[in-house]
Amino acid sequence: MIRALLIDDEEKAVKNLASLLGEFCPDVEIAGMASTLADAKKMVANYRPDLVFLDIEMPEANGFELLEQLGDIDFELIFITAYHQYAIKAFKFSAVDYLLKPINILELQSAVKRVVRRKAKHQTKDKLDVLLQNLRPKSSINKIALPTEEGLIFIQLDDIIQAESLDNYTRFFLKTGKKILVSKTIKHFEELLSGHHFFRVHRSHLINLSHIQKYVKGEGGYTIMSDGSTIMVSRRKKEPFLKVFSNI
Repeated sequence: MIRALLIDDEEKAVKNLASLLGEFCPDVEIAGMASTLADAKKMVANYRPDLVFLDIEMPEANGFELLEQLGDIDFELIFITAYHQYAIKAFKFSAVDYLLKPINILELQSAVKRVVRRKAKHQTKDKLDVLLQNLRPKSSINKIALPTEEGLIFIQLDDIIQAESLDNYTRFFLKTGKKILVSKTIKHFEELLSGHHFFRVHRSHLINLSHIQKYVKGEGGYTIMSDGSTIMVSRRKKEPFLKVFSNI
């Protein structure tokens, strides 16, 4: 069983979440519920939960301020949020679990299942560091969490030269020469990295435009990247690619 704390200043919201967990998430045992910062800190110290459901927007202090006061985070986190879209993208880049209000039952079950099967290696603090960095006012997202068999690897976007599709996996090529195999499709990263200087030039390749050294014309043409690799540009991608490339 996973011992969980529910932290939300809205009594109705806490009771609703508790009801959903009781009915649809049998692996979760609710150790306690808190509606204030003071109560939350005491409960975390006394109950030492495996998992905390934390509402971000609370009048007394937001969820991030609570986490800062707790210091070492040795439990899993699922944020409850009504944040708008730019912040949701930061959550995805950081691989932090979150649920949007009103809570969807299937999304709740999926989030809990990820906690249940997560390896013993705790990376909550690393994920939070990336999330807070990507959420800073006036700062652009510059770091991403890549899920591998060994756990999450946190990478600066500027360090990525390209990503190559391998069926349901994606291989990332870094400027250090390192390669990272990730258990998500290239389509996932194409959508996630949209608007962050990445372009999918071929069904098998997503490239970082900052690492292009040269474009060679041809039927579709090809790019020469900063590591010397050549990446083909498909015919159907040529026109939109050149349009983007010309504005760099």
